[in-house]
Amino acid sequence: MFKKRENVAAIEEGKLLSPKFDKDGLIPVITTDSKTGEVLMHGYMNNEALKKTIETKEAYYWSRSRNKVWHKGETSGFFQKVKEIRIDDDQDSLWMSVDIGNGSSCHVGYKSCFYRSIPLGKIKEIDKVEMDFKEKGKKFDPSEVYKGKPNPTKI
Repeated sequence: MFKKRENVAAIEEGKLLSPKFDKDGLIPVITTDSKTGEVLMHGYMNNEALKKTIETKEAYYWSRSRNKVWHKGETSGFFQKVKEIRIDDDQDSLWMSVDIGNGSSCHVGYKSCFYRSIPLGKIKEIDKVEMDFKEKGKKFDPSEVYKGKPNPTKI
């Protein structure tokens, strides 16, 4: 276990890692590409996933759909090599910078999970808002990579 959270001063100004996990034991993580700064994904870690990530320098997350810790890339082969992890001022969210080489972080096949842009401005019909695909091609074919394996996401 990480250091117990004792007081605001120690959490905000202290040197000891004292992450605040939510009621489900999770802490949110934004993961970016270490070379470009591009946001690759948003995920969650529990105590075990954070510890494994720190120790191995490879990303581990908590899969809410599978209800278990998973090593990012264990199925696709696109591992995230951790270059830096930062924690916010009240230690309740993480920012992780990773190297994915020429790989992908999205199970749909795109480099980033944030591959679509939502148009800004007045909305005429809320059920007809069309997004713009910012990534024009996929890094891999999910039907090939995940053939015979469980779908990484449940709707």
